[in-house]
Amino acid sequence: MSENKIEDYGRGYLVLLLPISFLIIFLVATWRLWLALIFVGLGFNIWQRYQWQRWCLQVNPMFNQLIRENQGKITPMDLAIKGNFSGEAAKRYLDGKLAEFAGSIVNSEDGGKVYYFITASTLGSIFDSSEPVKELPHQRSSTMMELLAPPSKQVEQEEPETQTTETPSHTHQEEVKKPLEQQLIFGSLIQSELAKRLNVYSSTVYKRRDDPEFPEWSRSKDPDGIAWRYSPKTKEFFPIEEEKS
Repeated sequence: MSENKIEDYGRGYLVLLLPISFLIIFLVATWRLWLALIFVGLGFNIWQRYQWQRWCLQVNPMFNQLIRENQGKITPMDLAIKGNFSGEAAKRYLDGKLAEFAGSIVNSEDGGKVYYFITASTLGSIFDSSEPVKELPHQRSSTMMELLAPPSKQVEQEEPETQTTETPSHTHQEEVKKPLEQQLIFGSLIQSELAKRLNVYSSTVYKRRDDPEFPEWSRSKDPDGIAWRYSPKTKEFFPIEEEKS
């Protein structure tokens, strides 16, 4: 009984050893061929990367131009039409730039994907709302002199002891009621100033400024019914005098 078991175990090991031995003999006989295939594969991969880098260098000027024109926004279709190549190549290129410049992908209203890269111009537009209100040099100096000057006795006697402070909403209404000539010190308004005049958030003006219907929308919000237009060159807003009601 024990001899039969030993024979069965021996046959089982023999079944496993035969394929392994044939595989070892095959690898020893063909190792040069496998080594050559590995080197060919590595060389082909290096050649593909080299060709892709050369192609990317040719596409970089078109990519930079589209980024400047579209304020950091670009789609694979835009790049494919500009360079006259396939959409798959454009998408692969933009994915590489996405990782290189830490960009982001924004879903558009029609369900497409828009690649968004932050540039200095887009940052200037975003932080435009935080720009201080422009003042003339002589106004600043006069204000400082008034603050440094001692209070007069006559004014102290005439003023009542209790003074009511204006609420922010009342002050905002007085700023809006100022004549347009006083607000347009430089002939135009920046984004934060126009937002105060229209009584809306600065981000709302930023989102709507490139809309073709922005003049009509601003006219409906303006207390004097004045339409405004946006100048991308100066990043300021100008009144449309000829359309004033």
